[in-house]
Amino acid sequence: MRLRLICVGQKMPAWVSHGYQEYARRMPPELPLEITEIALAHRGKNADIPRLVQREGDAALAACGRADRIVALEVKGRPWSTEDLAEQLERWQQDGQDVSFMVGGPDGLSEACRNRAAQQWSLSPLTLPHPLVRILIAEQLYRAWTVTRNHPYHRA
Repeated sequence: MRLRLICVGQKMPAWVSHGYQEYARRMPPELPLEITEIALAHRGKNADIPRLVQREGDAALAACGRADRIVALEVKGRPWSTEDLAEQLERWQQDGQDVSFMVGGPDGLSEACRNRAAQQWSLSPLTLPHPLVRILIAEQLYRAWTVTRNHPYHRA
């Protein structure tokens, strides 16, 4: 089973890449975490934002496997505790289905992405910077995995 983090936006600062990689490399070989960056459509003065979001969404959906379970990161999604996420992770592993986590750009995810998502997850009611979300998801997936293995990381 693979976990995919599909994010709209490229050219992240070095601290984002380092933070993400720190947790991605800790994931076990049987549960690798991969990231795919989708180019942010150019938003000029008279940009058609709905059309640009749709284009980004189409690219994000194309980056998923056809049979992937999609989890959309949405402010209005369901908040999960670490324990909830650990339970989800165990269920996903039992299903053996790859999971793609989708993070939209500054204008969010397309309607097509939200409709294709099996679940919508909210990290917080706060508005978080998208670069930070990559690190938070990677850390929480690692933490959830440690919970399922009774690893001391979660208790630290």
